[in-house]
Amino acid sequence: MLRHTFVTTMLDAGVSLRDVQIAARHADLRTTMCHDRAHNNLDRHPNYILAAYMDSGT
Repeated sequence: MLRHTFVTTMLDAGVSLRDVQIAARHADLRTTMCHDRAHNNLDRHPNYILAAYMDSGT
C-alpha cells in the first residue's frame, strides 16, 4: 500500500512518468502507468501541452 501511494502521489504531483518508473524501480513502464489516475486528463496530454506552449508565443 505504501509503494502504491508513493507512485500515485508522485504522478499526481506532476513528476514525469519516466522519473517515477526509475524511482519505483519498475522494469516495465506499463506497471507505472497503472498508477496514473489522471492518464485520461487532457490537460496532461502531450498534444495539449505543446499547443499551450505554442500559443504562449515562446
